Amino acid sequence: MMHSNFNGVFAALTTPFIEDRISPEKLRENIKKYNRFQLSGYVVLGSTGESVYLTDEESEKLVEAAKESASKEKMIIVGTARESTNATLEFTNRMAGLGIDAALIRTPSYFKSLMCQEALKKHYLTIAEQAKVPLLIYNIPRNTGISVDSNLVIELSQHDNIAGIKDSSGNLSFLGEFLPRISPKFHVLLGAGSVFLEGLLLGAKGGILALAAVVPGLCVKLYELFSEKNLEEALRLQLQLIPLNKAIIQTYGIPGIKYALDLLGYNGGSPRLPLLPLDEKGKEEIKTLLDELGLL
Repeated sequence: MMHSNFNGVFAALTTPFIEDRISPEKLRENIKKYNRFQLSGYVVLGSTGESVYLTDEESEKLVEAAKESASKEKMIIVGTARESTNATLEFTNRMAGLGIDAALIRTPSYFKSLMCQEALKKHYLTIAEQAKVPLLIYNIPRNTGISVDSNLVIELSQHDNIAGIKDSSGNLSFLGEFLPRISPKFHVLLGAGSVFLEGLLLGAKGGILALAAVVPGLCVKLYELFSEKNLEEALRLQLQLIPLNKAIIQTYGIPGIKYALDLLGYNGGSPRLPLLPLDEKGKEEIKTLLDELGLL
């Protein structure tokens, strides 16, 4: 299968809820605003989209809404992971039927102690063989407790239908272990906004960032400065973005991202239980950080 070009910045989108019901309409409104930026595309049903709290029916409606509202040049990547290989494959191909560009598949993690590299290899290769869209491996050990080994990344990079990896480990030495040895067609995308520039310098092709859902323009600018080899300005901007990234990822997570979106004129709203809305202390901090970036 021919791969698309997965270079650049992809925004990891949130899922708007109205009284705990998904709102495809509010998602459409958000995407229409994001369309103004030079993003390469969008990730729907990722971690930022609270995908683990959505039913398959809800998920499908959100993907349809994203497909309808994204401008033509923007790619749609969809998180399709389920715990079993078979369920993941089935849902991946169901989403492929909606015309998505790629499936982002996190490591299965419920039976942690049995998720050896051999099990992960079998999981990804089985799906890759039968999936109707290219796959991106999703390495997010902070949420799953499972990490893909660098040797396995190198091996999986050779498969025609595995287009790349989103690495959210934030571990640059891990990237350094496999980047020189992967297939040339394999795209490495950063999932950690705090080391976006460093990852690009090591050879990553772009990023799938929650940070890009909050400050799409600044993330695109950072990527452009890197591409223009204006590394001094790129570094200055990267350092400016680290406090906000830390707040929305490590400290406050999804509730923080959604509150930031509310402040910036997007549809953020409340997360879905068991996630709780942001407290007053968190609101003050997010407000201050956005203010310091000159966004309020």
